[in-house]
Amino acid sequence: MRQLPWPPGTATAVGPMPGTDIVEATAVVFGELPEFPHVPDLPDRGVGADAIGRTAALLLDLPVELVPTGYRVAARPGHDHRRAVDLLRWDLDALEEAAARAATRGGVLKLQLAGPWTLAASVELARGHRVMTDPGALREFTTSLTEGVAAHIGELSERTGMRVVVQFDESVLPEVLAGALPTPSGYGTVPSVPAPEVTALLKPAVDELEQVSGTPVVLRCEGPRPPVAVLRDAGVKAVSLDATLLPGAPGRVLDEIGEAWEADTVLLLGLVPATPPAERVELRSLAEPALWLVDRLGFGRSLLAERAVPTPTAGFAGVDREWARRALGLSRDLGKAFVEPPEGW
Repeated sequence: MRQLPWPPGTATAVGPMPGTDIVEATAVVFGELPEFPHVPDLPDRGVGADAIGRTAALLLDLPVELVPTGYRVAARPGHDHRRAVDLLRWDLDALEEAAARAATRGGVLKLQLAGPWTLAASVELARGHRVMTDPGALREFTTSLTEGVAAHIGELSERTGMRVVVQFDESVLPEVLAGALPTPSGYGTVPSVPAPEVTALLKPAVDELEQVSGTPVVLRCEGPRPPVAVLRDAGVKAVSLDATLLPGAPGRVLDEIGEAWEADTVLLLGLVPATPPAERVELRSLAEPALWLVDRLGFGRSLLAERAVPTPTAGFAGVDREWARRALGLSRDLGKAFVEPPEGW
């Protein structure tokens, strides 16, 4: 089994946290997830703090601006770009202080960003078309993103003394593969991208960032049909998905997950609800989708301790702060239970 940069029984989170105070958010994350904290994303701060604006701030020599239809490539850095860059700098200061207080030097820290396909599908060119529809612009964006993230990894690692794990959120990837993204007019859809083209773009970025960070890149894909095989073909060694949706997934998806586990892929399993549940939460019920998955695929439950990391099912933007803290603690408890299952599991 491949040596992982985090210890067995570790938990982490998806990324977004409630509120606008980065100092408070980092204190909560480092306190509740001491073995695998993440960089808190605070979309409630507005423009430049959302996933696309935050990621675009790392692009080298490719500024973007906010227009009525979303983010668009700009001729020069403007207010929106400068604000996003400033937010990243403030976050670095807060993370450095949090890491020093928590004495986490030598540990791992997860950084969440929009993946190359999601970014290129969400940013427009000057003429209004998605970046992904222009092969040259798509390559330029991906190269710029990879170089910008590599530089950010170096600064983040230097400031915190921690090894950085990059998580690319590819929430739009299923729509890219299916040809389900609307055109600017809204009357048509962008043609589907064949899986080999998707992996050909992702693989160099994944390989370079793994070499820079010395840790596996995580690819997160939401929804009941995550394209696990496509992600694995891109060289990804860790996949993040919502495990609570898998009982309703097609057999093909489950087969791909089973093949991934057999090939030593780590799964970050969303298990803890991102919003406060109406009923009292029991640890055993939260673990049920993960237990169902290993049983359904014919693996021993000890696999969860070896190649699974529990997480919340989604981010906490706009969620009650107390529940966000509680959900992180429950994720941590699940990780411990994977290693030492309570009686009756």
